[in-house]
Amino acid sequence: MSTSSPAAPTLAGLRQYAASTLWHETDLQAALDRLGFLQADPIRSPARAQDLILMGRVPGYRAGELERRYAELDTEEDYFPNYGFVSREVWTLLHPRAAREWRIEQDAPGLMERVLAHLQEAGDLHPRTATEVFGRTRVQNGWGGGSNATTRALEALHHSGRLRIARRESGVKVYGLPRIHPGEQDMAERLRALVLVLARLYAPASEAGLRMLVGLSSNEHAGLRATLKDMVKGGTLTRVVVEGVAYLWPQGEVSAQPAPSGVRIVAPFDPLVWDRRRFEHLHGWTYRFEAYTPPAKRTMGYYALPLFFAEKAVGWANLSVSGGELNSEIGLIPGVRRTATFERALKAELERYRAFLGLTD
Repeated sequence: MSTSSPAAPTLAGLRQYAASTLWHETDLQAALDRLGFLQADPIRSPARAQDLILMGRVPGYRAGELERRYAELDTEEDYFPNYGFVSREVWTLLHPRAAREWRIEQDAPGLMERVLAHLQEAGDLHPRTATEVFGRTRVQNGWGGGSNATTRALEALHHSGRLRIARRESGVKVYGLPRIHPGEQDMAERLRALVLVLARLYAPASEAGLRMLVGLSSNEHAGLRATLKDMVKGGTLTRVVVEGVAYLWPQGEVSAQPAPSGVRIVAPFDPLVWDRRRFEHLHGWTYRFEAYTPPAKRTMGYYALPLFFAEKAVGWANLSVSGGELNSEIGLIPGVRRTATFERALKAELERYRAFLGLTD
């Protein structure tokens, strides 16, 4: 799938390219396939990140629709490079992952095999049922605390591709057996394809940002860093330096996709803003995600959503729902005027959010 490419290596051209990634697909499955990877986050303010990202690209999308339709969609919950949803094509590129030794195998020998055997006989498994079957043994988790051993076994089996998330019940993962099998491409082809998924999703990616994304996935896919380097050297990825910052995108992927007009309010983890260094270079100011910042030190808000006017980030919005009404607090960077055109565009965007959240008839 092609994306817009800047006509000239300028900041304005890069901003237009980045803004054009807020494309529209009328079908949810088509949008998931086009994204390849959709980052997830559990915070609802006013909705989860995965819903906010889809809302920006699927007209008529409603909060929670991905979870409600998950069982019928060709998508999987997985890690690449963070936790989220991947298309079927990307899942077959991710698996099989490099073999690794799981701590749970040391803390509870044989438990993973027993859990897997139980699923093969009984079908889908809720963690509550797993605890009833296998007990409440506690083991140390990766953060130094304690976790249920069966939960850790389920997580390890899922990460290795031997289990999938079949659905969620009140937000809780229910595990099942995989419905698809790993692809048959050789490792070199898989690595090149995975780099291209990231390069397309975050295009135009800062070279430092794309290296970070590749690095996050390198533990399970050794060779990704070297593959990225070879793809830049060989010209598969175009490399352009603009005002001292290097950018990368897939060579030759150009279309007439225009950047969206009006006001757009996007998720903190949207591909448009994920790379904070790129954001600052393109827009001239620093956006901060402050959900985990002490309240007294916040400058934008708990879950401030970047706000774009035409192709440029000009501020942020804090949105919340109370009494069936959408509340909005808008912050703008110095020099941005709230003109009549801006106010009309902002009103239209907030109305779109009301529909997305189910607050309108």
